Amino acid sequence: MRMLDLLERVAIALAWIAMAEMAALILAMCWEVTARYGFNAPTLWSIDVSLMLNGTMYLLAAGYALREDAHVRIDVLSRRLPPAAQHLVAALVLLLLFLPCIGWLGYTGAVKAADAYARGERELSSAWGPLVWPVYAGMALGLLGLALQSLVRGLRHLAALRDPAASPLPRA
Repeated sequence: MRMLDLLERVAIALAWIAMAEMAALILAMCWEVTARYGFNAPTLWSIDVSLMLNGTMYLLAAGYALREDAHVRIDVLSRRLPPAAQHLVAALVLLLLFLPCIGWLGYTGAVKAADAYARGERELSSAWGPLVWPVYAGMALGLLGLALQSLVRGLRHLAALRDPAASPLPRA
């Protein structure tokens, strides 16, 4: 279990990055409002920065949300199963359905980020025209962090089949 605890630190670290992005987003929006209404000089970059930070912030925090059992879940049927069956269902869903899908999306995002970096791709629908690879890389990192956390949670659910204290059941 120590290895799983160590792997969960990735989700915590990515959540800290997301919190820093939130602070940067607040500062950027305060700057924009002050420049626009205080000095009648709106910025060219504020909408792009807010979209870029928002796009990566939520994905970077997704693994932490899974760690804290904060995702929305519909478990009308699984709640009626005995605890061992609930752990088995959760493990199967996380390891056989969720992990491959999210891992594939993260990998695809990483390839897209590397390609955008190599080509120097810029946002074409923006007057500012920022580079897009940092956004793609942040999104890929968040998706891969979520995939890693789903692996950890799935393994914890499998461990709970032998030792129910290894992983608590999801909150009601």
